[in-house]
Amino acid sequence: MLSAKNVKGEHQMKVGFIGIGLMGQHMVKHIINAGHDLVVYDLNKKATDEIVSMGATFADNPAQVAAMAEVIFTSLPRPQDVEEVTLGEGGILSGASKNTTHFDLSTTDPDTIRNISSLYQQKGATILDAPVSGGTVGSEKGTLCIMVGGDRSKYEKYKSVLDTMGSEIMFCGEIGSGAVCKIANNLIGMTLGVVLSEALSMGVKAGVEPMTLYKAISASTGNTAHMKSYPDTLFKGNFAPGFKLDLGAKDVGLATDLGRKLRVPMKVSNLIQQTYIDAQNKGLGEESTLAIAKLQEEISGVEIRDSTG
Repeated sequence: MLSAKNVKGEHQMKVGFIGIGLMGQHMVKHIINAGHDLVVYDLNKKATDEIVSMGATFADNPAQVAAMAEVIFTSLPRPQDVEEVTLGEGGILSGASKNTTHFDLSTTDPDTIRNISSLYQQKGATILDAPVSGGTVGSEKGTLCIMVGGDRSKYEKYKSVLDTMGSEIMFCGEIGSGAVCKIANNLIGMTLGVVLSEALSMGVKAGVEPMTLYKAISASTGNTAHMKSYPDTLFKGNFAPGFKLDLGAKDVGLATDLGRKLRVPMKVSNLIQQTYIDAQNKGLGEESTLAIAKLQEEISGVEIRDSTG
């Protein structure tokens, strides 16, 4: 393990991390390479083999992670997974102490994280919502945007650990604020996926090559970061999951649910949600969110593939 002098912050910390999936597998490496003492847990123990070989300790359950670490990070697929890992049998709360601080990096709804926070407070522990944006590429490069809501003093205390994983770390406000920011961001991203699929299928069917469309749009007002990967993914028929369509559909649902609770009309967003449900029913849920284009390709009778080489 690297020495404490390599830590991006004031001192070496005992850090816990739960959820060594597509995102977590990269984030844990940044933490341990910064010199922190790391303890990890995942339901799939094999997923932790590489980071354990780098010096991390494997815990038997989330409660043991909490007992061994001063600050914990979780990266989990769904709000119900966050509830189970925090509040379930052998969960974080059962092993937490008065000084335990927990950053949830998952995309969840603000009500869930606020409910968990209220239970943590009864024990003197703290949870902050800290969802991330940037996908597997950002997690691998350590350039994620991390949106934090909750106790500002805890945010400041452990920001150096967040800095190992991201290049844009922002405090968004009270508990749940980070979740709201992330839900809004992902709603926009998932909507763009549908709109871009429609625009590109129209252009290709009209006789223009995908790369020509890409270059023209990239140099114009329609340019969007969402499209950057297309030459290496969509245009080549590469739908390997970096961010699964099932998770994108879940995030759109979080947005429409929140809008419904707040009585905010979201007509377009509800149509987008139905589009993702259609894609799930076509069996595309385990593929990348870019697979939403397959739905559009099917109904438009054209594939958005580059033939220029």
